[in-house]
Amino acid sequence: MSFAREGLVFIAIAALIAAGTYATALNRRSWPLWLLAFALTIVALWVAYFFRDPERTGPRGEQVVIAPADGKVVLISDVDEPAFMGGRARRVSIFMNVFNVHVNRYPVTGTVKYVHYNPGKFLNASVEKSSLENEQMSVGIETRRGRVLVRQIAGLIARRIVTYSKEGEQVEQGQRMGLIRFGSRVDVFMPLDVHLRVKVGDMTLAGSTPIAELGGR
Repeated sequence: MSFAREGLVFIAIAALIAAGTYATALNRRSWPLWLLAFALTIVALWVAYFFRDPERTGPRGEQVVIAPADGKVVLISDVDEPAFMGGRARRVSIFMNVFNVHVNRYPVTGTVKYVHYNPGKFLNASVEKSSLENEQMSVGIETRRGRVLVRQIAGLIARRIVTYSKEGEQVEQGQRMGLIRFGSRVDVFMPLDVHLRVKVGDMTLAGSTPIAELGGR
């Protein structure tokens, strides 16, 4: 099992604290400290589990839009997105809970044309207004079949959005684009003529689940 690089320091700290507590319990021969050390081991294992970064495969192609996040489809709607899409767009919102893999991946192959960070609140990421008011990072990708925008949105617990994207770089479908720590949401904005492959309530895997098919040439 591989782990996200941003999580390595947290995994190391949790493991060291647990190991130190075991050493203290052994030295003092204290049953309460043994119980604390066991509890801290569970915490350390959970931290490692949270930052897991498995390899992903799935359908690929310039027509296919792949899920950028693990989680549950909570919203599908047509909205105004003037910043990059230039008007109306079809949005698919995927909510990640604390048990999902939190590494995000590019849904399409293309050129990053837009990267914008917007500071904001930390409302429940599963509700509609979080897309307007919460802290977020938007990444716009130009493809041969049109534009696709990925928006990472922080949530109630999430306090850190990590994005690797840089304007002008070429990115590949399924490639890692960043992560959000401790539960949040990712929105995908696509052209209105897109053919959806998911519905509200469906579960997705980043880099594996096709969520739509682009039209165009």
